[in-house]
Amino acid sequence: MNFRSAWNAQGSVAQQRRDAMLQRIGQLRALEQRAAEKSADARPIFDKRGQLLPRERVGLLLDPGAPFLSLCSLAGYLQDTKEADASVPGGGMIAGIGFVRGVRCMVVASDSGIEAGAIQAMGLDKILRVQEIALQNKLPFLHLVESAGANLMKYRVEGFVHGGSLFRNLARLSAAGIPVITVQHGSGTAGGAYMPGLSDIVIMVRGRSRAFLAGPPLLMAATGEVATEEELGGAEMHTGVSGLGEYLADDDREAVGMAREVVARLALTPTLSRKREREPELPPLPLAGEGRGEGLREELLTLIPPNLREPVDMREVMVRLADDAAILEFKSLYGAATVCAQASIGGHAIGFISNNGPIDVAGANKATHFIQWMCQLGHPIVYLQNTTGYMVGKESEQGGMIKHGSKMIQAVTNATVPQLTIQCGASFGAGNYGMCGRGYAPRFLFSWPSARTAVMGGEQAARTMQIVTEAALARKGITPDAAQSQAQFDKIVGVFESQADPFYTSGLLLDDGVIDPRDTRAVLAFCLDTIAEAEHRTARPMQFGVARM
Repeated sequence: MNFRSAWNAQGSVAQQRRDAMLQRIGQLRALEQRAAEKSADARPIFDKRGQLLPRERVGLLLDPGAPFLSLCSLAGYLQDTKEADASVPGGGMIAGIGFVRGVRCMVVASDSGIEAGAIQAMGLDKILRVQEIALQNKLPFLHLVESAGANLMKYRVEGFVHGGSLFRNLARLSAAGIPVITVQHGSGTAGGAYMPGLSDIVIMVRGRSRAFLAGPPLLMAATGEVATEEELGGAEMHTGVSGLGEYLADDDREAVGMAREVVARLALTPTLSRKREREPELPPLPLAGEGRGEGLREELLTLIPPNLREPVDMREVMVRLADDAAILEFKSLYGAATVCAQASIGGHAIGFISNNGPIDVAGANKATHFIQWMCQLGHPIVYLQNTTGYMVGKESEQGGMIKHGSKMIQAVTNATVPQLTIQCGASFGAGNYGMCGRGYAPRFLFSWPSARTAVMGGEQAARTMQIVTEAALARKGITPDAAQSQAQFDKIVGVFESQADPFYTSGLLLDDGVIDPRDTRAVLAFCLDTIAEAEHRTARPMQFGVARM
């Protein structure tokens, strides 16, 4: 029935894993801090203009002491430059789910301390992703805008075309009955002018807000007309003449205060009570009949090996995330390498699916059954990825691995309950698909610093190419050059390993962020609360979004 831990978190192996994980967490925090420090370098400019820095605006908007779930903090990492020491993650914006006057909201802010808030390629993908999350979870969308628009020196036509999705999503949010509120702290030029244009409520700052389809330079170049920024798109003009803005603030602080007041007047379903939630620090887990005082949260650091070659019993992860450290395993003797269990997190009944090895025929059938069982119960499913993929080999193929694996993928694709994914260790091959990877649209997906994502392991890929190359040369009667063969092997391993790294994949928005394993329970509870609240929140969809008058 209930699983009993046998893991010695104080052993030498556990401590080695802990040290490796802490090192990776340190690297993660350093990258996040790099973005904050880069933005803060602009403080003298902001002070001179009487403005708050972007993170200060967000801090004032959010309720003091309330939780905030940062999203996609590594967006764009190694995409702006391939130099790891110079890349600035974040995509030029701050985004996350937090509370404003007690209302759970999606908050997005232009990080205008970096390149004046110019929209970066991965920044566009980031805002599209958080708009999707807001739509799925009925979260009011609060946008703190100050953007220089697109960087014309880095112009890419596909960015212009795909950028239209940003504005389409604002219209979809409004039409779905989800309020879109914009604080225009600075410029919104050309396409950026449609951010306030497609918002339900716009707050502008006197002397700072700008919104125009063509700024003075472009206007002169296109028509020869001469006009000042204030005449074209200043805050007083838009709140008093064009009607683009509803509220006029004297400075950033007042504008943020107005946004909080607007949210308070939404009269949305209040945040659900969390009385059912257990304390984050769970009771000690018995080990060999003895009580143990170490927190389960800390022990999560000791479980995943850095090289992913050593075995891990993912039930040890499950019990450290579950309320009361209690799980009810499903079909424990059948397809044992695939682990399915019922549990609760923060008072929410959920189903866990994880892997103690490749997914074999029995494991695929077991997971399919369990997914359908969770759908019948209406329980969200939490996937803890740690698999090298579906089993290969003659016996597996003859046993119908393809059709049974496909059956599992069918179940994942069409599940009627919310699905959440944590990439803990390996996420290789079609195992990424069957375990609800990004391509299968989980409601939320986060990675641990130990995660690795690839079509296969680097050495397996390199060995595969080596076998293919040597066979091709043999057919031509050519003896392979050992040095060249090894050089090709090392190159392929390097390519796969660099792209499998979770910081790199998170930079590509293949997850919603990399998290400290110790925060996993809190993150999952927060996400489950968000999902449950969405189910209870009444939105009032319309045929069209709110049109500005």
